[in-house]
Amino acid sequence: MALRRRPLLRLRAGLRDLCLLLLLRGCLIEAVNLKSSNRNPVVQEFESVELSCIITDSQTSDPRIEWKKIQDDQTSYVFFENRIQGDLAGRAEILGKTSLKIWNVTRSDAALYRCEVVARNDRKEIDEIAIELTVQVKPVTPICRVPKAVPAGKTATLQCQESEGLPRPHYSWYRNDVPLPMDSRANPRFRNSSFLLNSETGTLVFSSVRKEDSGQYYCIASNDAGSARCEEQQMEVYDLNIAGIIGGVLVVLVVLVLITLGICCAYRHGYFINSKQDGESYKSTGKPDSVNYIRTDEEFGPSSLFRDLLSPHLVWPGFPF
Repeated sequence: MALRRRPLLRLRAGLRDLCLLLLLRGCLIEAVNLKSSNRNPVVQEFESVELSCIITDSQTSDPRIEWKKIQDDQTSYVFFENRIQGDLAGRAEILGKTSLKIWNVTRSDAALYRCEVVARNDRKEIDEIAIELTVQVKPVTPICRVPKAVPAGKTATLQCQESEGLPRPHYSWYRNDVPLPMDSRANPRFRNSSFLLNSETGTLVFSSVRKEDSGQYYCIASNDAGSARCEEQQMEVYDLNIAGIIGGVLVVLVVLVLITLGICCAYRHGYFINSKQDGESYKSTGKPDSVNYIRTDEEFGPSSLFRDLLSPHLVWPGFPF
């Protein structure tokens, strides 16, 4: 009897498991479920993209579909009441039952999109799926700043900036069509140079320029969407003529001294005093205050200027001798 009951018990256990499996499967089928073939689509600006939202299980033949856009903590409708809403009107459509296709994508379309489905006949009526759209923008022509002339041994900074590319571009510099490394010490070809390149900011800094650093420079800004370059610019490195600079300064000083002496002599001879007679009236130092003298034309000649310049009695205006 015991042997006959064992197969019967096994049969009952199998039937019970089968019933539980069918019951569980029925519950799952009655719940609406969504999936997406790509939850992180990437598209270049001005191209088209499909945001995939697929209903895998549902007992409702005509579920309600909604698409929402979440950007900068603001939520707006994209598809509501069976029509495209907002700034996507005229640039988007629903594919199949639930997927969303956007035409002529712009950088402002980059956002988090949420597909929501309401199936009234299902035991679990609502399901949603989030899709993050990334829009890539090709860089525009960067602005490059290259010093035209730099004295040898001095520092020099070259700058490259671009503000439109998404994601943010990386920068590379070229000299005479030869790409420059991040660090001149890392490449034996540039062992005579001393520079550092920051590919994030686009700056190329020479700590001490040499004659070999002269040449045509340009920068390229690039990201996953493309690249752009600026026009070539010449940087000339010249030797600093110390002797010439010192000589020039000395010449200027000599000229200033001569001009100063001339002005003082002219002032001493009364050229800056208004005349009241045919001759120039003046008071001689060392003579009584009550006696006035009249200069003759001969006394105003060049010889008198140099004679008075060498005179020990010369009084320099403005100088406390």
